Amino acid sequence: MSQVSEFGHLSNPRDVEIISTDATIVARTSVGEMDNNVYLIASGGNALLIDAAADAEHILALADQLRVTITDVLTTHQHGDHVQALEEVLAATGARHHAPRKEATNLPAPADEVYGNDEGTPELLRLKGNCSELKMTAVELRGHTPGGIAVHVELPEDAPRVFVGDSVFPGGVGKTNSPEEFQQLLSDVTQRVFSLPDGTRLHPGHGDSTTVGDEAPHVEEWAERGW
Repeated sequence: MSQVSEFGHLSNPRDVEIISTDATIVARTSVGEMDNNVYLIASGGNALLIDAAADAEHILALADQLRVTITDVLTTHQHGDHVQALEEVLAATGARHHAPRKEATNLPAPADEVYGNDEGTPELLRLKGNCSELKMTAVELRGHTPGGIAVHVELPEDAPRVFVGDSVFPGGVGKTNSPEEFQQLLSDVTQRVFSLPDGTRLHPGHGDSTTVGDEAPHVEEWAERGW
């Protein structure tokens, strides 16, 4: 477990990086055969878990090490590599489950709260734990799947952060299955994520983090490169 000023590269499964301030903890670890990123955002002893991807034992042990209680679990999208530990984590914690409105019925555990709207307007997360004192919003991103969600978090004494699932990575948007889906995802990411300040950190479901300022200038070349 490494205390860092900003997330870097996780070389091995179950490696952990932690960014902490006086008020909050943001932790990242890698799990599963596809090296999924799992994130914990904690404040006041309660935590939101983003994507219970795999390895429930490790996720629960990490929460214990951080001395936080997982009160909320958010699933960014329906792909199987992001939900393999979902049922076990929910059963162990009694957490509230947050999910995309268009994909909730395809998940292995029912959703308590769903998010997304036709206008693409951000919605405040309706959290069970006292992380609700932090400003966290969900916004729908269509294209990688029918309607995943990203989570925008504004933390005290910290840069804004967006947990984007598999919708955007360093160097491009996530995988799509048609030119139409590619255009939809590129449009949503441009309008709903890249409209944020350049210093906003982007945390994907796999691999390394990036920033709006690093990625947004390349939208036109991504569009030219195409699907």
